[in-house]
Amino acid sequence: MTAISSRDRSESGALLAIGAGCLIALLTFGPRSAIGFFQIPMLTDTGWSRDEFAIAIAIQNLCWGAGQPLFGAIADKWGTARVLILSGLLYAAGLALTAVAPSPFFLTIGSGVLVGLGVAAGSFGIVLAAFARRVSAEQRSFVFGLGTAAGSAGMFLFAPLSQALIDSYGWSDALMVLSAMMLLVPLLSFALRGNSRVTRDLKPEIEQTMGAALTEAFATKSYLLLTAGFFVCGFQVAFITAHFPAFLADIGIAPKWAVVSMALIGFFNIIGSISSGIIGQRVSKPHFLAWIYVARSIVVTVFLLTPITPATVVIFAVVMGLLWLSTVPPTNSLVAIMFGTKYLGLLGGLVFLSHQIGSFLGVWLGGYMFEKNGSYDAVWWLGVVLGLVAALMHWPIRETPVERPALAV
Repeated sequence: MTAISSRDRSESGALLAIGAGCLIALLTFGPRSAIGFFQIPMLTDTGWSRDEFAIAIAIQNLCWGAGQPLFGAIADKWGTARVLILSGLLYAAGLALTAVAPSPFFLTIGSGVLVGLGVAAGSFGIVLAAFARRVSAEQRSFVFGLGTAAGSAGMFLFAPLSQALIDSYGWSDALMVLSAMMLLVPLLSFALRGNSRVTRDLKPEIEQTMGAALTEAFATKSYLLLTAGFFVCGFQVAFITAHFPAFLADIGIAPKWAVVSMALIGFFNIIGSISSGIIGQRVSKPHFLAWIYVARSIVVTVFLLTPITPATVVIFAVVMGLLWLSTVPPTNSLVAIMFGTKYLGLLGGLVFLSHQIGSFLGVWLGGYMFEKNGSYDAVWWLGVVLGLVAALMHWPIRETPVERPALAV
């Protein structure tokens, strides 16, 4: 009776943690994915240039990536909830400062540094690591898909919400409303208390120092290939997130189609993320990732080579949405398979740092190339080429735990 009661409590606690974590992923991913809608009204009012806006968002992505392994390590050691409380406070402060920024410098501090660190402390790497410790190894790919889908739902919901707020109250007040919403994150964090000692694994984690875990990871070829390949994911999705609404406006597509397209990417990303989590339990994860990158390159190529109309924008958004964050569940699952969950926040965070370096380059290069050439074409085509390179890098990755003969003895 006691054992059954204890198991029931464990199951209900896991469900509560997953539910709260999904809501946190929705909230933290939502506003930053809708930032492209603020670009034109903000720059029209302030007179700032697109490259000044782009560098702020590029730094946001870089801070997100740099903060991810740091906050992951803190969550591994001292608990997820503490990191999530900090996330909500940083995020809210960053959006509020962005709303009243008197110059591009303060835009960079608010939207770049503070929001970037806020997202880092509350996004996929932190939440998915907490999920991994509360379910069995066989269930991880699926719950990773759920967490990623929740972030996708944030993109789906916040695209029309942000545009509606901008239309009703102006871009500055809209950011203040979003800032207030981020204060829900600390309230939800209570359900994700615990650190790396909280685990449902049948086998206990091998005792290992953080330094030894890092040394082991950087000596593992498959981990290095996975990390390098995730750079491309960041480059592709961050460029589209930051510049797609402006790209459509430049070619004469009505603004409503930018809202529709970003919402569709978010909605179909929910389907893609959950499907990815399920598929990742049944097929080779490295090969699955390779085909995702190939598919992205094909979709962008077809989009650019056909006349761009509202109909093709919708088709592009639907298909790209299915592929958008479908890389996240298999990528995080591979890290857990290779090294276990003890330092998953740290090691997964380092993989994500590569993603965010790619995001920095995609966002910044988009703004820079537009100011220089008046076009985003070069960045689009660079993303196509990088997608094919990423596919080649993922193919030889081994989906097996690292060998630890010395530690096993």
